Amino acid sequence: MTPFRGPLADALARAAGVELDNLDRALAERLAEPDAALPPADLRRADPAAIAAFRARAERELPEPWPQPRAHDAARFHGDGDRVAWEAPAFARQERLTRVAVLAGAGGEATWLDETLDGVVMLCEQSSWCWPAHDDTRDRHGAVLATVTDPYVDLGAGEVVSQLAWLDHAVGERLEARFPGIRARVRHEAHVRIFEPFLRRRDWRWIGLDGHVHNWNPWIHGNVLVAALRLLDAPEQRDERARVVALVVEGLDRYVAALPLDGAIDEGYAYWWNGACRLLEALDVLAHATGLDVTGDVPSLRETIAFPHRMHLGGPWFVNAADAQARQTGPQPWHALHRAARRVGDDAAAAFAALHRDPSRPAVAEPEGLGRVLRGLTDPAWLAAAPGSDPLPARVWLPSTEMLVVREREGEPRGLTVVGKGGHNAESHNHDDVGSVIVASDGVPVLVDAGRPTYEARTFSDARYELWPMQSAWHSVPFIRGRGQSEGRERAARLVDVGDAELVLELADAYDVPELESWRRAIRLDRARRTVAIADAWRLAPGDGATEIRLLAAGDVSLAAGAARIVPLDGARPVVLSWDPAAPARLVEQPLTDPMLTHVWGERLVRIDIDVSGLAELTVTVRQDGSTEEGR
Repeated sequence: MTPFRGPLADALARAAGVELDNLDRALAERLAEPDAALPPADLRRADPAAIAAFRARAERELPEPWPQPRAHDAARFHGDGDRVAWEAPAFARQERLTRVAVLAGAGGEATWLDETLDGVVMLCEQSSWCWPAHDDTRDRHGAVLATVTDPYVDLGAGEVVSQLAWLDHAVGERLEARFPGIRARVRHEAHVRIFEPFLRRRDWRWIGLDGHVHNWNPWIHGNVLVAALRLLDAPEQRDERARVVALVVEGLDRYVAALPLDGAIDEGYAYWWNGACRLLEALDVLAHATGLDVTGDVPSLRETIAFPHRMHLGGPWFVNAADAQARQTGPQPWHALHRAARRVGDDAAAAFAALHRDPSRPAVAEPEGLGRVLRGLTDPAWLAAAPGSDPLPARVWLPSTEMLVVREREGEPRGLTVVGKGGHNAESHNHDDVGSVIVASDGVPVLVDAGRPTYEARTFSDARYELWPMQSAWHSVPFIRGRGQSEGRERAARLVDVGDAELVLELADAYDVPELESWRRAIRLDRARRTVAIADAWRLAPGDGATEIRLLAAGDVSLAAGAARIVPLDGARPVVLSWDPAAPARLVEQPLTDPMLTHVWGERLVRIDIDVSGLAELTVTVRQDGSTEEGR
């Protein structure tokens, strides 16, 4: 089969000075030897604050048994749909291994080498590295537990093999000196569980052979790359190593080819870290192994480095779409963004990353994974980063997702920020949210996108839209004749106009409502008057069912005729919404119990349903309470 060649292959071939047909051979010839293929990870000069934090926690854990994922919890996914019961201890075990491996590399004490051995062997004896929710063994073998003779390479398998490869890189010699034979065991398991199936099966759905490419692609390919560079180190494996690397590059190229020129991620900011960021990290490793650094030569890669700060609202809050969260639940590897920004000379992105570097706190966190931890702990520029700054652009327009973000003043979260989104309803992690609106007061969302609950069996199945956060009924979009939007690529917005601070969309195609002739929504920020307007105008033939403009709010909401007042979270200034009193409204409370949602929004969200059944247009105006049209 002819290999896929896209913008990444073009850039690599140019950098290597070869024709595309000779790229695989050029990469093979340039590969560094296994003991030098990964970036240095000398933990003797690692971040002292992180080492101290790791040590304190590891010492507390010493008397405790290692977390143990159980077989019946793996099988639960095929019963009640629960993923967490198995995943939580599996993740906790890997985080514990990361801690002790770092300590073993930093000091070499016997205690931490012993602990590291225990963690490594537990992973080697774990029946499968694949997360049960991803394994295709039910379809292929009718089994609810992993089929050990037919391993599935997924996110979990990639994370484990990468962890073992980085561990071998950082502490493998010390571990082997104390426990001869352990490195051979690791290499055997990696070959059986990762390299052999990766080469044998080329129908992995995460490669994107059907044109649908998402964040699994760079996440898995990047981890397989690390493992191949380090663990395929026998002389007789040289050709196999080169073959794996070539397939990884080809796979990554599919993701690069699908990455829009504006660098946007339709899965949302939260998925940037495990999508585009994983790609940047893989290319960083590839550059070290081959000497070919092409990140700055591909426009979409340069642009995606700016995506995190373009999506920032203020403090811990970000623009979210699809399954992304408005406030992150865990730490992010800001050092990876800082490193990528330095490579391409994006000073704004580097400054934004450095804003998250506090010298008094650890430079990394265990949930990032061992590879990211090692890179962050041993990156001198990150450890010495000067205090950063927040660009907070006055305007961001991302044509690929039809998303406009505008705020009152550049560089300031204070005031109003509005986000309008067009797009279509077949985006990754889709939520049927074409035409949705987010409004923030002082950088805190008040009209919001709920994000996602904890993943379970329905999340990525035909029953996805049984989950209320995925339904357009719970987004700030129209609800027409008692119906929300439908999913599908054809259920899309039509861009009418985009200006400096206004987005105009035609939404009719997003709805399967025969009577709907047109629904035009204009979302605008008036900086002079310090107001946001959501202006809807529509044409509907006669029919049954109520039509509403729905707005999802976070905070305390009170309602009056033609008005609502929202007291936001985090002490931001309240906002007042106003509209024609001829349109009655009601409040619908959505209690929250799922931790993925309560972490972000607290105990509830409130939907404002404005009944516009007897009208043909309505404008909702948003202003901060106490503000005037004359300004400050």
